[in-house]
Amino acid sequence: MAASGTQTGTWALRFHGVGNSGAVELGSAMATIERDGAPWLSIDCGGEGLTAYLAHYGAMPRALFITHAHLDHVAGFERLFGASYFDPSSARDTRVYVPAPLVPLLQQRVASYPNVVAEGGANFWDAFRLVAVGDHFWHDGVRLEVFPVRHHWPDTAFGLRLHGSLVWTGDTRPIPEMLARFAGAGETVAHDCALHGNPSHSGLDDLEREYPAELLSRCVLYHYAGSGDAAAMAARGHRVAQPGEVLPLRAPTP
Repeated sequence: MAASGTQTGTWALRFHGVGNSGAVELGSAMATIERDGAPWLSIDCGGEGLTAYLAHYGAMPRALFITHAHLDHVAGFERLFGASYFDPSSARDTRVYVPAPLVPLLQQRVASYPNVVAEGGANFWDAFRLVAVGDHFWHDGVRLEVFPVRHHWPDTAFGLRLHGSLVWTGDTRPIPEMLARFAGAGETVAHDCALHGNPSHSGLDDLEREYPAELLSRCVLYHYAGSGDAAAMAARGHRVAQPGEVLPLRAPTP
């Protein structure tokens, strides 16, 4: 039977951290999509971001999507492994959705340390349900789309779309062609942006040059270098995410 209509419930995005790799006071860039006030799907697992998640929800995430394997986005995995593997109530069923090209990179970064448990007899992925994904995946009966972005090297970083509700770019340069395709249903767009760009990240001048005004009006900027950047971007009329901010979302559509 084909699904129809919108997904029910109240949806929101909670920013656990909004800073770049050097702005630890802002927290590592990580967020959670909430449904009816409860965590539904987290995006990335940085060290400071995971601390903020735990402080708010009082428990570790049970479902995550990983955008790329830089350590400010995956450094929390060692702590998450311990919480999942040694907690008998967790059933070791935390879902980790990873774009297929990232699986070997994530393995190299966080999972290949010898004897992940000192006594032996354990593999890193024993603590999780690793789900390699292509251009889409299903979570809790809802379809999400995955698309490549421009960060360092092709096929090493990916964005996420919850149709009609949210687009999360992850770390990226401007991607007008991708957002024309994946942000065309009125989605709120959480976009990597600092006051000044570089070869791996967007700057405000880049977005203002590359994106139409209507798209910019739906963008919420994160992954910036400090509070000074945030103030300067806000002074130019842009919405800038703050640590701990909760952003209401439209309900996703099929």
